[in-house]
Amino acid sequence: MDSALTTVALPIALGVIMFGLGLSLIPDDFRRVARQPRAVAVALACQLIVLPVVCFGLVEAFDLPPLLAVGMMLLAASPGGTSANLYSHLFRGDVALNVTLTAVNSVIAIVSLPLITNFAIAHFELDDTVSLQFGKVVEVFAIVLVPVAIGMLVRSRASTFAERMDRPVRIGSAVILAVLVLGILSDERENVADYLADVGVVAALFCAISLVTGYVVPRATGVRDAQAIACSMEIGVHNATLAIFVAVEVLDSTQMSVPAAVYSLVMFVFAALWGTALSRRLRAAGPPAEQPA
Repeated sequence: MDSALTTVALPIALGVIMFGLGLSLIPDDFRRVARQPRAVAVALACQLIVLPVVCFGLVEAFDLPPLLAVGMMLLAASPGGTSANLYSHLFRGDVALNVTLTAVNSVIAIVSLPLITNFAIAHFELDDTVSLQFGKVVEVFAIVLVPVAIGMLVRSRASTFAERMDRPVRIGSAVILAVLVLGILSDERENVADYLADVGVVAALFCAISLVTGYVVPRATGVRDAQAIACSMEIGVHNATLAIFVAVEVLDSTQMSVPAAVYSLVMFVFAALWGTALSRRLRAAGPPAEQPA
């Protein structure tokens, strides 16, 4: 499961993608998020409270073996991944909100991930504990924030170039994402069938519920569409790489990493389909009405 594709190529590719996202951002995007904190509060509530409860209900309902059940809870406790920013970018979400949520979630995960995972370990009567290494949080910040900051700097110095590159970057990001998905599938081809048989239904249901919850709940609380799309992707596209890292390197359990591995395959497809459906719905509804800042 640990290969050059996931440990080297994926972070590099995502770093390049995040640079492209930075080209589309200006400081006012982040100031707008600060002026409209409702989306941040709602997304964090879904991420930290609703999803772990939903995940626990699923693993209990499907009576998963303890190691797989803890693996699912570990996944639910993981913050949004950098790919969430890409999906939000592709489907016209509020990328500044995604970057903000990823940063905040990565910090909160230092406390929330061990609490949720250790609860699951105790509930399913396994003998282990978990603590999140500070270095992994720094890595998430580096992959997300540094390339974005560089992209924003380029935009501030060469706005015409950044605007001209918007469409090519979106297309290139989609191509990179497709290549990464195919690479992951090829790299794990010998194990994919076994992974899907073990936990595929639960992972698929959890992914679908996460994406839908991430959009429906914010919209129900008055969050505008672009921010709701960002919340949906942030909540639905978990940092499966972090969950795999904790399972294998901290808890020393390959089986516990299986749910995150399966989820990482399912979420690429589900997020793309869900994003496409949302885009079509919004185009059919016409341009949104202006909302006060």
